[in-house]
Amino acid sequence: MLPHTIGAVTDEGFMQAALAEARKALEAGEVPVGAVVVLDGRVVGAGYNQPISADDPSAHAEVVAMRAAARAVGNYRLTGATLYVTVEPCMMCVGAMVHARVALVVYGATEPKAGALVSAQRAHEAPGLNHRLAIRGGVCEEECRDLMQRFFKERRG
Repeated sequence: MLPHTIGAVTDEGFMQAALAEARKALEAGEVPVGAVVVLDGRVVGAGYNQPISADDPSAHAEVVAMRAAARAVGNYRLTGATLYVTVEPCMMCVGAMVHARVALVVYGATEPKAGALVSAQRAHEAPGLNHRLAIRGGVCEEECRDLMQRFFKERRG
């Protein structure tokens, strides 16, 4: 796959920023998922999984990153934004992306059990939605998948 360039930075560069967030989750004992929101070629929001430490079931990396981006731009609508996330988002996160009007979601590894873009369902294509997300997958896929697999292998002992 050819890299998609935003300014002078490629999808791979932004995914590396999301991977840095995922490593923060790993250090905190959370499932290692990280995300960044990019608008006009720059990161405006970043986040990592923290539902355990925040006692918040909605504190997935994508939601945390979108909250930070919305505060940074002063608007809950992130029109034209690209969200980079290390693992295919769940249905809750896809719903939040639709409501935020994210333009493009770029993910690393698929999530066979709960992925809501291509794996378990295609939530972004549900009839009745008033916004459509474009998607691109497989960016830094091996590195994203390896981080998740290592985490679960260590957890299982």
